[in-house]
Amino acid sequence: MSTAAAARSAWRDPLVRRLPVGAEPFGNGVHFRVWAPAARKLAVVLGNGEAAWLEAEGEGHFSASIAGIGHGTRYRYRLDDGDLLPDPVSRCQPEGPAGPSMVIDPDRYRWRDQDWRGVPREGQVLYELHVGAFTPEGTWRAAAGRLPQLAEIGITCIEMMPVNEFAGRFGWGYDGASLFAPYHHYGEPDDLRFFVDEAHRHGLGVILDVVYNHLGPGSDFLRKFSKDYFNPRYDTDWGEALNFDGENCAPVREWVVTNGIYWVDEFHMDGFRIDATQNIYDFDESREHILAEFTRRAREAAGSRTILVVGENEPQITRLIRPRAQGGYGLDALWNDDFHHSAIVALTGRNEAYLTDHRGSPQEFVSAAKHGFLYQGQRYRWQDWPRGTPTRGLEPCQLVNFTQNHDQLANMGRGYRAHHIAGAGRYRAITALMVLMPGTPMYFMGQEFGASQPFHYFLDVKGELADMVDAGRRKEVSQFPSLATPELQAVLKRPDDPATFAACKLDWAEFDRHHEHVALNRDLLRLRREDPTLRFACCASGRVDGAVLGPEAFVLRYFGQADDDRLLLVNLGIDLELTIMPEPLLAPPEGTDWTLLWSSEHPDYGGIGAQAPAPDRPWVLPGHAALLLRPGAPWPGRKSELEKALDKAEEIRARRERKG
Repeated sequence: MSTAAAARSAWRDPLVRRLPVGAEPFGNGVHFRVWAPAARKLAVVLGNGEAAWLEAEGEGHFSASIAGIGHGTRYRYRLDDGDLLPDPVSRCQPEGPAGPSMVIDPDRYRWRDQDWRGVPREGQVLYELHVGAFTPEGTWRAAAGRLPQLAEIGITCIEMMPVNEFAGRFGWGYDGASLFAPYHHYGEPDDLRFFVDEAHRHGLGVILDVVYNHLGPGSDFLRKFSKDYFNPRYDTDWGEALNFDGENCAPVREWVVTNGIYWVDEFHMDGFRIDATQNIYDFDESREHILAEFTRRAREAAGSRTILVVGENEPQITRLIRPRAQGGYGLDALWNDDFHHSAIVALTGRNEAYLTDHRGSPQEFVSAAKHGFLYQGQRYRWQDWPRGTPTRGLEPCQLVNFTQNHDQLANMGRGYRAHHIAGAGRYRAITALMVLMPGTPMYFMGQEFGASQPFHYFLDVKGELADMVDAGRRKEVSQFPSLATPELQAVLKRPDDPATFAACKLDWAEFDRHHEHVALNRDLLRLRREDPTLRFACCASGRVDGAVLGPEAFVLRYFGQADDDRLLLVNLGIDLELTIMPEPLLAPPEGTDWTLLWSSEHPDYGGIGAQAPAPDRPWVLPGHAALLLRPGAPWPGRKSELEKALDKAEEIRARRERKG
């Protein structure tokens, strides 16, 4: 058999070839396969200068096997007689996106997670982190050392911001240049495998943030392989869209779908957070939408393991998370921006820019607890357009609630954490609401211990591009009028300044020093996890009701088994005395009276104390506080219906005796 024929046989053999394209070791050599319809001929050039022509298979694919090389071999492709280019499916770019690619053997790593069953949709507590800023070292190995603390506090699943190769020494990762290569400044590919392996050892899942709506600087080399990587019919918020439904789109779709399979198979990822799906949703008219195909194929690659697929979708299109049998795309959950916006307005009193359609009112939080999204098709003043779609039929866990994430912290201009710009009592009360309300709670790294560090937008670019990025960022945050003033513009950090990135790195000594923040979040997460009523009601539809009690106060009632209900009282205003209580949700289950289960004003959390409601006096809801009540023994002055009947009978008997 010829070398080319052997190569074609090898790539078709699933026991040898893992992915349809890329460089893969097998036997005593490496098999190369690449899609390059723009080339008439194509050679692979090894790090030692040796070159070998690949054979054209047809439909733009080239392949060949080269003996005597393996893991660690560096290589590039030469199309026709042009420049040397990296592999579009490179598994490693040790010198950055423009440098040579490196052959990686994923089977060299010895996994220890054989008993890991994956991440189900229900019962998760997500934790978004940026690897570079998560620790001072900014590596996967260093990050792995902090996993026990996350597991101990109650986190269940890491949501890792993008780790694909991008240009520069630092950045958020959303401007990817090489989608299959883990960012070399965070470590080697096996270091990422070690991080996931360690997470599984500590009972933590890991889902990866992936970006398929656009590509970043350093990805232009793809056009030399094929102009069809991009679809000129569409423009995203950041540039050209990938080609999911245009001419010659099949290999591009395969490239993206294969990327998901790759992370699940070779890195044991437990799923994905898909960035800005609104810039993909309208840009594919294929019979099977790329988001549906990506999710389906990733689940197939996971086999018996359960994976979690979360979408970011500003328009709140719930079709994304509805079952395929109902015409949906089959994702598991969406970020709930509505909850964030209401929470930030309640915490800060500011409702500028895209916060203008939220008031942070009790009604909004009651509606969010009952319905998830607040906007489900009503007019949205900020966009002068209807926003959102109905949530009927969805489970609460399909919406992810948060008060901080990478975008929202940086969008507020100075990157301040919520506890820095809100009163301590309000912050504790809103934290309790985020954790205990129906839905899937999500923390941003450092939130669990009240990190002092801000989180800015940072991107390592040079020259004119750096000035353009800085100007664009200033314009972006200027949608908030208060951030458009000369005084604020003067103190905004430049994204390209290394000091901007350095300022965002967490100081893990604060985990021990900020014990009040840690205690607050640990106790809330334990309540959510261990209290049977909260655990059940937060994941099942129709188990929570609520009512407005005052201008800034409300109640949520969680219905448990056998009347084992819970009552969450939240007052974001001043002390509120309930002299009259014409609200049935406040009534205790028959034969019981409410007793205090948890208070955000406990001294362990830095609180100043709060008096628990009692049935023998008017309730006073403490200001800037949250109280959680459960049924307890009836107040001594309260008598059951039987006791009342017996007392009545005794009274009648005594009256008759007196008359007799």
